[in-house]
Amino acid sequence: MTDINEPLTQPADRRVETPAARKASPAREASLLALAELLFFAYRDFTRDPDTILKDFGFGRAHHRVLHFVNCHSGLRVADLLDALNITKQSLGRVLKQLIDQGYIVQEAGSVDRRERLLYPTAAGRALVKRLAAPQLIRLADALKAAGPGAEAALRRFLEAMINAEERPKVSSIMASTPVALEDDGKGEAS
Repeated sequence: MTDINEPLTQPADRRVETPAARKASPAREASLLALAELLFFAYRDFTRDPDTILKDFGFGRAHHRVLHFVNCHSGLRVADLLDALNITKQSLGRVLKQLIDQGYIVQEAGSVDRRERLLYPTAAGRALVKRLAAPQLIRLADALKAAGPGAEAALRRFLEAMINAEERPKVSSIMASTPVALEDDGKGEAS
């Protein structure tokens, strides 16, 4: 356990620094800090509308993330959802129970391995995901338009580069499975 009197900074030999961070001039560091601050503000506003909607249901951001992944990757295994969200089984269990009990997600046993739990959105779940995504999609489209030509590809590269290098293959694998469009008719899904 850390001593209460130990300094808050780590010794130089224990810090994790990238080559770019070590070479950053004060001006570059200030510029990067300003970008970090913009990310905080962008995230705040990106989540504000869905947060307001979720509050009416007694849900929070964890519910939103679970609904998003189950909707986009219908038939997702609970184990894969845990891995994608990088949360504990207990945290997911509480959120998932609420979503199942309130009729937004159904859980079925796997056809090959009956111990597997596969998750599917219900019609109500798909409708809620669509409602939560609508203001975010508008915000994204407007921001990409304002950023100009090539912004979407640049943003995609930027966001992929922000993911920890060791996590990128896992994220690529998740993203490679074809997400369900919000206008999906629900065929082949449990409801």
